[in-house]
Amino acid sequence: MNSKKVWLITGAGRGMGVDIARAALAAGHDVVATGRDIGKVRKALGEHENLLVLKLDVTIPTDALAAVSATAERFGHIDVLVNNAGNFYGGFFEELSTDQVRSQLETLLFGPMNVTRAVLPPMRKNRSGLLITISSTAGITGGVFCSAYAAAKFGVEGWMESLALEIAPFGIRTMLVEPGFFRTDLLGDESTIYGELSVDDYAARTTETIANWKSMNGKQGGDPAKLADALVKLAGEHEPPVRFAAGADAVQTFESKANALLAQANAHRELSSSLSHSTE
Repeated sequence: MNSKKVWLITGAGRGMGVDIARAALAAGHDVVATGRDIGKVRKALGEHENLLVLKLDVTIPTDALAAVSATAERFGHIDVLVNNAGNFYGGFFEELSTDQVRSQLETLLFGPMNVTRAVLPPMRKNRSGLLITISSTAGITGGVFCSAYAAAKFGVEGWMESLALEIAPFGIRTMLVEPGFFRTDLLGDESTIYGELSVDDYAARTTETIANWKSMNGKQGGDPAKLADALVKLAGEHEPPVRFAAGADAVQTFESKANALLAQANAHRELSSSLSHSTE
């Protein structure tokens, strides 16, 4: 259960990706740390005999294929993929341009799909593997100013939940991770892009919301290093959890959404159950 594994991690040049790479290395695993800027990855992680640093922009399918090939050449196989790379387009839906929404989906939904598509063939060949995808509580319940981000994360949730059923016969597991607020740089200037359009009706709330987001940066309650250690531990289990609520706030989000769904199912149960074709 604690045998040495080969980890491929996206977005390992900053934020949570750095902590996950460090935790995996500290646990004795081989790590392929990737990012769009390999200089930042090397600066963040330094040198290690079990570390391979590769360029990988998750929105470019050929980058993903090249990273998987280089990983196989160095370590022979891939045991764990961590889909971590991401950013945040914040804004009311009407203030986000079509290009911004598409860009959010490209990075957070199609990006992990590109890398996973590249990793699955060798995992199927080995009849083993674990796909860890960093989602968000925004993939469980939507929120103001998060329409594009939540759309991408809800997409990730449905995709991974369906994919899990398709690849289980090959011994490949999946784990969705839904962090609450962690002290990463997701709300920093390098990771957050705000709406580029201006709608008067949203102006006051836009200004207030941006100020609130910026004031939260660096003060979030979650410790990413502790989350990274938890993920390494969970990855070593024979049956990793299908979903992992990361943080007390995430647990509360899970519970609130579950209760809300039950209430909605019961609200019109009789009407909902009366829609079948008549047997007469």
